[in-house]
Amino acid sequence: MKTLKLIPILLLLILSSCSSVTVYSDYDKTVDFAPYKTYAFFKPGIDKVEISDLDKRRILHAIDAEMQAKGLTKSENPDLLVNIFTKSREQVNVNQFSAGWGYGWGWGWNPWMMYGGNQTTVSTSTEGTLYIDLIDAKKKEMIWQGEGQGTLTRNIDKKDQKIAEFVNKILAQYPPAKK
Repeated sequence: MKTLKLIPILLLLILSSCSSVTVYSDYDKTVDFAPYKTYAFFKPGIDKVEISDLDKRRILHAIDAEMQAKGLTKSENPDLLVNIFTKSREQVNVNQFSAGWGYGWGWGWNPWMMYGGNQTTVSTSTEGTLYIDLIDAKKKEMIWQGEGQGTLTRNIDKKDQKIAEFVNKILAQYPPAKK
């Protein structure tokens, strides 16, 4: 009976470990992050990002939601400036499958080879990286950077969800835990 109770927990752990976004972060260890309460987007940096305006807005909306969930407020006179940067690259995956059955008995023609053979499939996907930089607005110094890598989608119905997943997982590491 105890094992039946553990199965849902085990499944949850397996599913959560299969995340499609890998995240990293780096920060200035001398900075106290507690005083930072307000933020604004760093427009000159965001304007240089080479993605569609639609995707840019999706990212900024997701960042807004995460920052506000952390208790930060958007301000004209911010403590933090938020900048983003993106990279992408095409991945080409080639898979070969051999269904040959071998040579069978003796020499000559083998009826089993008719059903064997090789099959090659080629698929492409886009691997994307999103960087979120947090800059001290007064000092004009980067104090924290988060990076998320994962497979992107072109499916318009899943774009909002995928971008929100990237941003959520990246900003889950902000502020850094005190050691």
